[in-house]
Amino acid sequence: MSNQPHAPSGTKHTTRHRRPTHPDRYERGTRSYTMSHIRGKDTTIEVLVRKYLFARGLRFRKNDKRYPGHPDVVLPKWRTIVFINGCFWHAHQHCEAFSRPKSNVEFWTAKLLRNRERDERQHAQLVADGWRVIVVWECELAKPVREERLAKLYRQITATPARQPGVIDDTIPTE
Repeated sequence: MSNQPHAPSGTKHTTRHRRPTHPDRYERGTRSYTMSHIRGKDTTIEVLVRKYLFARGLRFRKNDKRYPGHPDVVLPKWRTIVFINGCFWHAHQHCEAFSRPKSNVEFWTAKLLRNRERDERQHAQLVADGWRVIVVWECELAKPVREERLAKLYRQITATPARQPGVIDDTIPTE
């Protein structure tokens, strides 16, 4: 039974002054603490991609701090770097899974924009250094399309020779 007052018979019930039906389940400090402990490496989707590549004979370094952005997967033999991005944290555009938080909108808008700009700078630097950069999005690893995307990633890595420094190969789709 709801704690909301009932409108008298014959009147329209308005929701203008109602509280949300699903209040935030965390207090402000608890939410901040929880968000600060979200892992930045070895996430479920990263492990999934790495297992797939390893099972197909590809050897790589993971979370290599020698490169801008600490790439999730570095394949030196193929001169390829793979970033496995969460749709929220990297503000995946045109993604049904991405939605901006409804609280603290100004903070999150600025934060997610900074994340996207940082990613773009890091990718440009890696390309200028001769690396092929591939981004795999969290939404691309949903069960219905997972195998297809992982197979495409394998083909992207192995089917094309590595680029020379400063050369951009537009034939390799990154998204």
